[in-house]
Amino acid sequence: MLHALEVFTTVAVGLMVGVEFSVAFVMNPIFKALPEESRVLGRAHGGRMLGAVMPVWYIGSLVLSVVWAVAGRHHQGTGLVVTAAALLIVSVVMSLLLLVPINNRSKTWTGENRPEDWEEQGDRWDRYHYVRVAVLIGAFTLLVAALA
Repeated sequence: MLHALEVFTTVAVGLMVGVEFSVAFVMNPIFKALPEESRVLGRAHGGRMLGAVMPVWYIGSLVLSVVWAVAGRHHQGTGLVVTAAALLIVSVVMSLLLLVPINNRSKTWTGENRPEDWEEQGDRWDRYHYVRVAVLIGAFTLLVAALA
């Protein structure tokens, strides 16, 4: 049963990393190449869609990692899982303090109601997101190492 939990947790975190990596290095560059109004609408729609799913995914991944750490506390690699869980906590805190406030504003924007500094806010979100992706990759790497 523990092995199934380890694999499920690793896959869940890995998929989350893939989605967030794709947002940073695929979707956002695509949006930046679009005309201004389309860029605003694309980011707003992405913010609404992923803003509804990602909180569950982040918290679920953290909970799974904590359960793995507790259930496997006498097994080799537990320190790696605990460290991965700590990185997932960092990603949740970063999200709540830095990214979610910007996302909550930008997901309501249209071509007509966007603020003058909408691009600056989007660029700030992108910079924070790059750091969050690095943190998530670290957590995923540790989980894979613990699984091996």
